[in-house]
Amino acid sequence: MTATTVPALDKTFQILDLITASAQPLTAAQIAKTLELPRSSTHNILQSLLAKHVIYKDNEGRFHLGSYLLYWAGEYERQQGVIQLFKDLILQYPVLLQHTVTLSKLDLGEVVFLACHEAPAPLGFTFRAGVRVPAVFSATGKAMLSTLSNHTIESLYEGEFPEPITSNGVNSFADLADELSAIHDSRISLDDGQLRDGMYCLGTYIRNASGNAIAGMAVSFLQAEYESKYDEVSTALIELAEQIEQRLGFITVQSA
Repeated sequence: MTATTVPALDKTFQILDLITASAQPLTAAQIAKTLELPRSSTHNILQSLLAKHVIYKDNEGRFHLGSYLLYWAGEYERQQGVIQLFKDLILQYPVLLQHTVTLSKLDLGEVVFLACHEAPAPLGFTFRAGVRVPAVFSATGKAMLSTLSNHTIESLYEGEFPEPITSNGVNSFADLADELSAIHDSRISLDDGQLRDGMYCLGTYIRNASGNAIAGMAVSFLQAEYESKYDEVSTALIELAEQIEQRLGFITVQSA
């Protein structure tokens, strides 16, 4: 395993890897001896992992992998499920394939890109998995934020609005609230050059079976294309989002 700059973290992963690979559960003494680690630091790490339910200890003092790992595994599987659905289903929408389409998730007050369909013509902006941008300026971020209360949104930023990236960026919670209110009616959000001058993005959210917005999608194009492409792109984007939602188990309630 490649060493990090955090020795305690390296030891933690060594312990977890050993517990995972061992055919039989191990005691603290066995773990310390096998890994040639000090008993004191081994004990401290094991106690921290126990407190978080990452591992558990049986009646004989031996350690096993714990239930908290299922939470991580489930979250990873959920994200991968959305990513695969995005990659598979977008192929049914030729109008979207002409453009750069991104899939992202909301992580506190930021958007994290998960996947991207690249347009034939480059936009001059890197949509790479793992890249993070403030949610309040991105189309996918605003789409997902529109499903939250204003109080929840302000708490994500501890009451301090992020500094705009361009001169087009919304610059207060009040102005953001106006944008989010419009999204409720259309299900379409807009980044009108707030991340990059001259680049426009239309976005929407994707809900899971519980009705929570777990991801967002956005179509990006040059400002000159925005007005002529708005209608057909918005329609296709919403249809794709609804198709993914259906695969995730979300059921639309029809109004009477």
